[in-house]
Amino acid sequence: MRGRSGILTASWLVLLTALQILAFVVVWRFAVGTEHGQVLDTIALTGNSIGQHRIEGIVGGVLNAVSLLSLLVATAVIGFIALIRVRITLAVVTVLLIVGANLTTQALKFLIERPDFDVDEAREAAGNSLPSGHTAVAASVAIALVMVLPPRVRGLGALVGAGYAAAAGVATLSAGWHRPSDAVAALLVVGAWASAAGLVLLLTQRETAQVAAADGNRQAAAVLAVVGLALLLVAAVALGWTDGVRSTPISEFGRRQLLIAYGGSAAGIAGTAALVTALVLVTLHRVVPRDTGRGVTGPTDESS
Repeated sequence: MRGRSGILTASWLVLLTALQILAFVVVWRFAVGTEHGQVLDTIALTGNSIGQHRIEGIVGGVLNAVSLLSLLVATAVIGFIALIRVRITLAVVTVLLIVGANLTTQALKFLIERPDFDVDEAREAAGNSLPSGHTAVAASVAIALVMVLPPRVRGLGALVGAGYAAAAGVATLSAGWHRPSDAVAALLVVGAWASAAGLVLLLTQRETAQVAAADGNRQAAAVLAVVGLALLLVAAVALGWTDGVRSTPISEFGRRQLLIAYGGSAAGIAGTAALVTALVLVTLHRVVPRDTGRGVTGPTDESS
């Protein structure tokens, strides 16, 4: 990290990490710790029954692809990509990002207690399900992959990665495995780990590191940010509408009411995935810049 630009980037990453942790706490305390939040979550989850038979094959395929074996394989591939680019620190940090995010998710799921407000009796015995493990696996792999990709393909990788993370999060809702807040919380956990990982990479940069504005992937970052914010706006409108009718017994909700709640929640999950990825991408050319130095293994050209 060098100069004023490095200090500003480091400050931004610290702030971003803190904000995502704070956002996670807010989601957790509201969606799990209050009857109000549990009701909204349950209404949205109940809406997954609409048209479920039409998409169960796609949903099953997405969720079946997220397994311990696939996580191990993906982690190995990500580490290998960083190593062939002669980026040992990057390889270590991205692997730690994946491991740390997923261990944190499992630990939080075990530690967080879900009060019983008699809101969702069918699932109450299962206890707490926040954050979503499947969503954390997909998002951590997607973001780590974007971090190790060369600059010229990072933008495309970010678009695909955000789509994959969003699909996994929405799939857990569609399958009835997780409430909307579970997926959103998992994305925030991964986002916080990604920001912290970026800070580590920034602080351990070599003096030969060269930041190139052309590597910023601004168009991809802008697309992800705009799409993410638009989807979160849709989610907010749907949430506000659902909140206005939450006193109605869920058994009396019509198809349209459930669809609004379910669709809004899906938009919120996808929007969070897009925005988290955009926030990673916007500083990535500074966190993982080009390096023109020569080491014992020869030159490293980060533009390829």
